[in-house]
Parts: sequence; C-alpha cells; structure tokens
Amino acid sequence: MKKLALFLYYILLRHLPATNNGSAMLRPVRRMRSWVGNKVFDSCGDNVNIERGAYFGNGSGISIGNNSCLGVNCIVGTPVDIGDHVIMGPDVIIYTVNHETSRTDIPIGDQGMTEPRKVMIGSDVWIGARTIILPGVNVGNGSVIAAGSVVSHNVPEYSIVGGVPAKVIKYRNQ
Repeated sequence: MKKLALFLYYILLRHLPATNNGSAMLRPVRRMRSWVGNKVFDSCGDNVNIERGAYFGNGSGISIGNNSCLGVNCIVGTPVDIGDHVIMGPDVIIYTVNHETSRTDIPIGDQGMTEPRKVMIGSDVWIGARTIILPGVNVGNGSVIAAGSVVSHNVPEYSIVGGVPAKVIKYRNQ
C-alpha cells in the first residue's frame, strides 16, 4: 500500500493545485494527500495538509502531528519530527544530511555524505517561506522563523528568529 500511495502522490497528487486557500472544491485533494501521509510517514496526525509540490522522499523517518502542514514546494529530509499545529510556508527546505568535508586530499564531491542528523520541530511553530533548516536543529514550541532565514542552531521556545544565520529577534512570551 505504501508503494501505491507514493506512486499516486508523485505521479498525480503532487501536481494538483494548492489547497491552502480553503476552497471547498479542493477539499478532496487535501484529503487524498493526507491519506498518502497516513500510508507513508512513520506517524501522521489528524488533519495534516500536504501541499502542492511537497517532496518527502519515501516518507520513512517522518513524523508529523495533528493539524500541521508541509508547505507548497517544500523539501523534507529524514529523519524529522514535526509537532502539532505547525504552519510551513512555501519553499521551506529541511536538510538532515550534508556533504562530508573532513578530508582535503579527496574532492568534496567524492567524500560522500554525513550521517543523518534528526531535525525536531516543536508544536505551534510558524516557519516562514523559503526558510532553510540545517541538520540536527531543534525548533522549540511556539517559535516563529522569519521568511528567508537559515536556521543553523537550535531555536528556543516561544522565540522569533530571523536572518542568515537565524538569530533571536525577540520572545513571544515577554
């Protein structure tokens, strides 16, 4: 069933219109994409929205909570845990691996990849458009990541971060 769900998603459902505008006509598309998440992700909560163009490989290593979404054209590496009520803007990239660069006697392209480092995104998080989250980062509950940010370090709970590299701008609970 997992292979069928992946085939259906990447051949058809990935290319159907975005459903984030709330159009009643597109509710069946949203339900079908959510069905795919339930079949291919390690864990998939209720009311998950997988938007147009989202790429998540074969889905193994991904856990996503209730009422969360994968944004339009996002790329999600594995392993990754996404909490409840996570809003993801378009073109977000979550990396979990990188190129190995430790040796100088071998070209970087020939050194292979690092071991995957899990990304953990807490609950009630808003990730702005075109954000890049690097391997091993933990994003705390209630955080906001400004559009266009590169997140290379852990994000404290209830913080608003932005920039390249992302830095704390302020805290939501102060």
